[in-house]
Amino acid sequence: MRNSVCRIGVVLAVGCAFALPLHAAPKPKPGYEAFIAGNPGDAGPGPAPSAGLVLMGGGLDVDAAYQWMCQRAGGGDFVVIRTSGTDAYNPYIQDLCPQMDSVETIIITTTTGANSQYVADHIRQAEALWIAGGDQSTYVNLWRNTAVQTEVNALLNSTTVPVGGTSAGLAVLSQFIYTGEVGSVTSSQALANPFHRYVTLDRDLFDSALGVDKLYDSHFVTRDRMGRTIVFLARIVANGWSAQPRDIGIDENTAILVTPDGAGTMVGTGAAYFLQAPGPAQVLAPKTPLTYHNIGVYKVPQGGTFNLSTWAGSGGVAYTLNVDAGALTSTQAGGNIY
Repeated sequence: MRNSVCRIGVVLAVGCAFALPLHAAPKPKPGYEAFIAGNPGDAGPGPAPSAGLVLMGGGLDVDAAYQWMCQRAGGGDFVVIRTSGTDAYNPYIQDLCPQMDSVETIIITTTTGANSQYVADHIRQAEALWIAGGDQSTYVNLWRNTAVQTEVNALLNSTTVPVGGTSAGLAVLSQFIYTGEVGSVTSSQALANPFHRYVTLDRDLFDSALGVDKLYDSHFVTRDRMGRTIVFLARIVANGWSAQPRDIGIDENTAILVTPDGAGTMVGTGAAYFLQAPGPAQVLAPKTPLTYHNIGVYKVPQGGTFNLSTWAGSGGVAYTLNVDAGALTSTQAGGNIY
């Protein structure tokens, strides 16, 4: 009941003098909002569910990727998590996947929300999980050491639940994460100064066997991110996090559908780039342009395949990139970087 409304039994002639104060403290917010389309109960999986991983590069969503996840989920509940935005995924996925019992978006805005029983239960009970785009630094800062981290990790290591992400949601699925916490670094900024304040790296939010030793980057060709990705690899080696880290750069409107054995196929319209760092950079110092030689690249267009476990592909193009004093060159025909 609103405080401005008189209680039953209060004499009207006294002007509601005994009503509750008008400025009572509001109830604390739980730190999340949940929006469900379909059955709000826990449906459980249908026949023969199977795990899988979807890596999407941002931009327009790729219909086939969600349909693949739904087919592998065997029905049940499709859950989307994010820290901002709307529930626009609900009608979109429900239209693509009528076999799903429900589609739910949970917007988790505080660590309290990330530790709530509701959020933990609904992620745990999901038959498919999607991490939406947004700001990956908020995912790292709000979800680390919470129930969200625990339950997502359990799904990533299950044999029955497909998991995927796009843009920021893609970035946090790899072991190494570019957070963009203070600003989004460009390739020219990073190559000129690999210790630019916008080069902010983190690690180990989620634990996926296929994501070990890797960094995922989105909007890859559209936003010219090859140079900055090479800087990230050089910094990861210098940090002592990995001797030879790998990167997957995925362009917009493009997704990789990965089965548990690592076999990946392409859907959408663009390409993906699989980079292998050879070890430490030749020159890596603050306010000094990067020099880094022999970065291996395998470009996979639509119709090609790549296995994340064996790090080998088919139907693509292999070439090498070199950086000298911040200038990036390629052995690919025509000297093309992409």
